[in-house]
Amino acid sequence: MGKYNSKNALMNPAQSSKKYKVSKERRLPVKKVKGRPKKEQSIWAIKVTLISFFLSLSILFISTGLFEKVSVLLSLVVVLAIVFIGVMFDVIGVAVTVSDEKPFHAMASKKYKGAKQAIRLIRNADKVSSICNDVIGDICGVVSGSAGTAIVFHMFSGKAQSGWIEAIIGGLIAALTVGGKAFAKKYAMNNSNLIVYKVGSLLSIFTSENGNK
Repeated sequence: MGKYNSKNALMNPAQSSKKYKVSKERRLPVKKVKGRPKKEQSIWAIKVTLISFFLSLSILFISTGLFEKVSVLLSLVVVLAIVFIGVMFDVIGVAVTVSDEKPFHAMASKKYKGAKQAIRLIRNADKVSSICNDVIGDICGVVSGSAGTAIVFHMFSGKAQSGWIEAIIGGLIAALTVGGKAFAKKYAMNNSNLIVYKVGSLLSIFTSENGNK
């Protein structure tokens, strides 16, 4: 053991704190991403907002009258279909965000159908994710909620317990949506390149050889 040093023991507190002072400057690893110009990003945000507003308004206007006229069974089928669509597009949005662009360049050089479209999806991941996760996802949530309300209206219209039943059905729809997306996100992260390639292959059907729509 070292000798006891009274000088160290009686060290000035200021000197002690200076000696053991932790630097406030932290060097954290930051991934640099080439972002879009602020003006272009702002224009895109405004476009998405307007598209979401008018698309949601149109779908709600149609669905409000439609769901009140169809049968309960058909309403349940519509709800499940809407939830599935929302989950499916959430998978695409996540997959595009985490996928790697490099393998698709090799596939494009070998003339794989859908490889060029996959590269475009990845390069526009912010827009694709915004459309798939936010626009379509939110609209599916709103429409499925309207369908759930229509089911309650058909089954328990005018009854005192309809409020509780509407809350329960709304909770079930939300649980199916959130739970489905939770399982789907893991699948999308593990199979991102495959999912993006499948979507690119589908988009290639509507795209000519020179890349025009």
